[in-house]
Parts: sequence; C-alpha cells; structure tokens
Amino acid sequence: MIRVGESHRSQGLDGLKKVEVKLIMNQDQLREEIVRLKQKKGAIIFAHNYQSDEIQDIADIVGDSLELSRLAAQVEASLIVFAGVYFMAETAKILAPDKKVIVPEPQAGCPLAEMATRAELQALKKKFPGRKVVSYVNTTAEVKAETDICCTSANAVQLVSSLPDEEIIFVPDRNLASYVRQKTGKRVIAWDGYCPVHEEIRAEHLLEARAVHPEAEIWAHPECRAEVLEKADRVLSTGQMIKEARITRASEIIIATETGLLHRLSRENPDKKFYPARAEASCLEMKKNSLEKIYRALLEEKPEVVVDEETATRARAAIERMVQFVS
Repeated sequence: MIRVGESHRSQGLDGLKKVEVKLIMNQDQLREEIVRLKQKKGAIIFAHNYQSDEIQDIADIVGDSLELSRLAAQVEASLIVFAGVYFMAETAKILAPDKKVIVPEPQAGCPLAEMATRAELQALKKKFPGRKVVSYVNTTAEVKAETDICCTSANAVQLVSSLPDEEIIFVPDRNLASYVRQKTGKRVIAWDGYCPVHEEIRAEHLLEARAVHPEAEIWAHPECRAEVLEKADRVLSTGQMIKEARITRASEIIIATETGLLHRLSRENPDKKFYPARAEASCLEMKKNSLEKIYRALLEEKPEVVVDEETATRARAAIERMVQFVS
C-alpha cells in the first residue's frame, strides 16, 4: 500500500522488487499479455495525454488529468491502472474511493505538484488570513485538502472570475497564476512554482518554429511563460487543444506543450500537421511509465494508491466544487 504522507516512491519501488518478473516477450507479445490480463481482471487502463505513444495506443482512455479522474468514478471497472504521474492517480482515487487504483511506476512524480507542500500552504494561509485558496489540479492530495476550490488550466480564468473575492491565493503554478491575474484583473498571491517542461519553452522557440512553418498557427498551454503566451495565436489547455484540433481550419499547428500530446493530435486529425514548439519538451517523469511496468502492475495489482480518509474527504470537497463549476 502507498499512503499519503509516507515515502510512497521508495515504498512502491520496494514493493515491485518483492516479485521480479522476467520479461522475455517481444513488444507484440507484451501488448497481447496486457490485453489478456486486463480482460481477465476486468481492469481498465488510463493514460495521460503526455504518455509515450505505445502506452497511449494500448490505453482504454487517453485524456487530461481531470478528465481521467472524473471518469474513474464513472467506469464500471473496479481495477484502474493509471499511467501518468502520482498526483493524478491520487485524484482518481479520491473521486473513486471504491475502486482499486494502481500505478505502473510509483516514482513518476510531478515536479510542479511537488513544489507545494501542505505545511508551506498552511503557513501562507496564516500570513494572508481570509483569502480563498485556489489550487491547480496539479497538486498533491494534501495540498488539495488545504484548498477552497481546485481549478484546471481550462477553467482557471472563468473560475477565478466567478469568485466574489478580489484577492486570492493561487497554488502552485506561477505562470498560470500570472495568466489568471492578467485575464481577471484580480490580485493573485502566486505560489512560486512552475512546470519545468513548460518553463523551458521560450519565445525564441516559437519564432524558430514559425520560421520553418510560416503558415502554422501557434497554440500554447497556459503553464508556459508569459513571453510565450504573448506570441501564441491561442492559449489552450491540452483538452481544449484536442477539441479545437477537430474543428480548426488551420492545417498546420505549432504546439507549445509536452510533446506527447502530438501523437494523439496527429492520430485523431490525420489531415493536419502538428509540430512541437520545442522538440525537447518531454516530461521525463511521465516517460518513466512503460508497457513492461503496466504488465507488472496488472499482474501483481500493485502498487496501490491509498489516501487517508481525512485528507481524501477534504480534498474531495475542493475537487467537487471545481467539478460543479465545470458542469
């Protein structure tokens, strides 16, 4: 079991070491075994948009973190394999407490989410009493438990605009906080966190990409730096990019986000061309998952994600307020 507040990475890794599974299968055989185990156990595989191509292709559902977490509560399967980073599996478990949620790689963490801790947020709340805390869904369960309402990159601006408060605390992404501040005009006390992948995408990368593809539109994720968002034609979350790609008249698009998204965009829109704003924009944590680890997780049904009841109850309230807003 992996519990919030414990060193879940090392604990999960030790758990995997207890039973060594020697794989002598090729990739085709491995995929067949995953499908066989999944059907035998009535399991379902979730994969985030940033997962590797082969994991996206074998997953039952591919989506963003909130979409997958919400679906966790709706699917009939009682066993969920969540290929993403750890906070996403936590969120799924919080919204689907009756389901068994396992992760292929417990050491796949989100650097952005890990930049904010419960103790630090509690201290900030004492410094600014009475301010509502809006936490990006890219946070740990413990941070969500200290939050008034969560948000996504897609609804952050609309959600903050809807609040009566003129000043809020926004955790943990400073770039998304800056975008919210610009669009809403509200006073935002921003946590000094960032996604390393999006932080490394610079305006110069957009200019270089457009020089090669002069007819292409530029779409940027709001986790990017302000200089990138200023030069983008559109600022969109990954979910919004997926939807807009289906209806846009643009035949070429430069994408300023993690490169894993391009596989799904290209697969679902074969008549359009998608280019990375920065070819090196790859999340190493996301890519720690593999077909071999998915097979092992299905075989052993572990490591399992467990969130203590008090943390889960408080975090669920913040998430459900966001879900009600989304609906």
